[in-house]
Amino acid sequence: MRVLTGVALLSTTAVLLTAVWAADRGEPAGDPTVGEFVRVGVVDGQSIPGYLASSRQELAQLVAAPQSTADTYALVTLAEYLAPEQLTPVLREVSVVQVLGRVPLADTQTQIVHIPAARIPGDVVDGMVEVAERKEAEAAEYRTLSSTLSGNGERERQLRQVYDSGAAVAAAEATAYRSSCPCVYAAVIRATPSALAKISSRAEVRAVDPAPEVRRIDRAVFLPPLPEQDDVVRPPADTALPSPESSASASAAAEPAPTGTAVPPQPAVTSPSPASPAPTTPAPAPTTPPASPPPTEPVGSPSAAAL
Repeated sequence: MRVLTGVALLSTTAVLLTAVWAADRGEPAGDPTVGEFVRVGVVDGQSIPGYLASSRQELAQLVAAPQSTADTYALVTLAEYLAPEQLTPVLREVSVVQVLGRVPLADTQTQIVHIPAARIPGDVVDGMVEVAERKEAEAAEYRTLSSTLSGNGERERQLRQVYDSGAAVAAAEATAYRSSCPCVYAAVIRATPSALAKISSRAEVRAVDPAPEVRRIDRAVFLPPLPEQDDVVRPPADTALPSPESSASASAAAEPAPTGTAVPPQPAVTSPSPASPAPTTPAPAPTTPPASPPPTEPVGSPSAAAL
């Protein structure tokens, strides 16, 4: 009995010693970034001049901080839409993670795309080709949906207008991206504070918003202002679609949109990237006009992200 008691005491002591040793070593209990989600940029209704001023102030503080030599992520907002080859002199000397683009069609909400772009301009051109291919398929699906509407009632007329508009916009986007259009209006980069300050001084750059709080790019969403907006963030006008009031009744009986579900809240990418989020492949539901800023849309087929 005493032997058994002694063995039990020794076993308990060994367990306690192991627990203390593990605690002293500070072994991680798991990924400390789980559950974190960082937004960088602006949202609907936010003041653009206020955002630009706060970005300049934050960058100045980062540069002035002691030992400010470590690389940090930053959102670079451009003053105008640029073509892929125009990005080279703007983003030279820094590591580019991805670029953000949209086709700036007048009075039309077009989709925002995120293109991984370690190589400038090559990766941007390749990503635009992938977007164009998807847009061509999307336009064909919209045309097919429109052709299935044979009635002449108000509901059918409104749905046909939505589908025809979707087809026209998708076709225009495809044409633009195939020609390596001036469609890029922002980039996510990684560089030292001094390099970020150098980027911010270039004429093509509207703002550099440093994001030292971003530790994992797949747990951050980047929302730069659109070049054409200079007061507050708002959705671009879309005159090709019926009003929300008139289209609400039609949407109740709407047929499924091409290949997908609602637009995701998190950016997606054209192709797999070690530091990028795993995308899905939804397309916008065409039965009701958008009521928010141009949606972020995934592009391409991964193997596994607007003022």
